[in-house]
Amino acid sequence: MDKLKILVVDDESRMRKLVKDFLIKKDFDVLEAENGEQAVDIFFENKEIALIILDVMMPKMDGWQVCREIRQYSKVPIIMLTAKSEEKDELLGFDLGVDEYISKPFSPKILVARVEAVLRRANALDEDVIEIGGIVLDKAAHQVQIDGNAIDLSFKEFELLTYFVTNKGVALSREKILNNVWNYDYFGDARTIDTHVKKLRSKMGEKGDYIKTIWGMGYKFEVNA
Repeated sequence: MDKLKILVVDDESRMRKLVKDFLIKKDFDVLEAENGEQAVDIFFENKEIALIILDVMMPKMDGWQVCREIRQYSKVPIIMLTAKSEEKDELLGFDLGVDEYISKPFSPKILVARVEAVLRRANALDEDVIEIGGIVLDKAAHQVQIDGNAIDLSFKEFELLTYFVTNKGVALSREKILNNVWNYDYFGDARTIDTHVKKLRSKMGEKGDYIKTIWGMGYKFEVNA
């Protein structure tokens, strides 16, 4: 199988090398761009780019403008890197169709985990049926079967399970789950996640153990060996 191509865009060569080295270890093929204009040119020259890691603050064309240019023609997954952690910047990123948003400084290992999660999610969006650990999740029909038996989930419970499954193995904070399952139009307590997870686990029976609690943070979906 051909290696997946990732475009890393950052005006700092040290940062590009750091990210590139970690991605290569995970068997990705990495392209580099040192400014926004170069990034756009490289993207349109290479039709097989699977994901873009994009810095916000760059000369010639910033990350937001690069994102706008690419989103006119492509839904390629984009992870934004920025030194700013203001909520308005994060909201702007999601408004522009950014898939993930990571503030500097960050752990390269965490970045790689996010890359893998976003790629899994992007691929899962193309799959109507996902099968994992005895769970069959039919997104088109909005139905779930566990060990061949249909289980009755509410709309949000289904969306929550889908989010967990497509982010298998990734630690998810309550805030991140809210932002992705409930979106930014929800202003309630993030603890509402706990209530939904409790109900979801109950309906999933033994398979509910796949949803692990990470104390003080959130949850992780892991299929028991």
